Amino acid sequence: MTSTVPATTTRTAEESGLQAVLLDMDGTLVDTEGFWWDVEREVFAALGHTLKESWRQVVVGGPMSRSAGFLIEATGADIGLEELSVLLNQGFEARIEEHLPLMPGATRLLAELHAHDVPTALVSASHRRVIDRVLTALGAHHFHLTVAGDEVPRTKPHPDPYLLAATGLGADPTRCAVVEDTATGVAAAEAAGCQVVVVPSVAPLHPGPGRTVVKSLEEVDLRFLRSLITPHRRLRGTE
Repeated sequence: MTSTVPATTTRTAEESGLQAVLLDMDGTLVDTEGFWWDVEREVFAALGHTLKESWRQVVVGGPMSRSAGFLIEATGADIGLEELSVLLNQGFEARIEEHLPLMPGATRLLAELHAHDVPTALVSASHRRVIDRVLTALGAHHFHLTVAGDEVPRTKPHPDPYLLAATGLGADPTRCAVVEDTATGVAAAEAAGCQVVVVPSVAPLHPGPGRTVVKSLEEVDLRFLRSLITPHRRLRGTE
């Protein structure tokens, strides 16, 4: 599945309402944030290092280069970033082949968006090889496009992945609803000008302007997402 697709329609600024839904993967649709941490601990244990539990909130939701780089520096492990990234991806893939739990409400939400033909994108900091494996469980047909962390020059917390997804769907970012679980992902979505629904996974997050916090995806449906986009919201920079 490619990272971008040509926009089939071009929506004007005058159009109101929800134009697209952009969803994070790990910790949002699939219950895998714990998988990444377990793999990181195992890999570093094999290298003779023990990871501090407090580091988990530092690496959660971030791109592989940032999280792996932080752990190398924090532990002083004798391993390169590229080699470590390979080991972490391999360990994660082995785990999801055995079991890939979906977050409560994920299946229902994806099915509803698909049934109503809502333009939908999967936007993840994970690498393409990992995303494609997870898509076998989520159902690739649920997404009009996907964006992987190793396919953009700057991934989360930069806005680039969400701006790329909105462009690929022919949508105005200010009329996109993003569903995220970490501070890193929320920062990316907010920087892109999107409305954000947060389902916190590891670290607590709080409501704010343009940000709604819920306990579970079971609280999120199409009607709820549409309610976040008001007819009076204007393009970013025109206010």
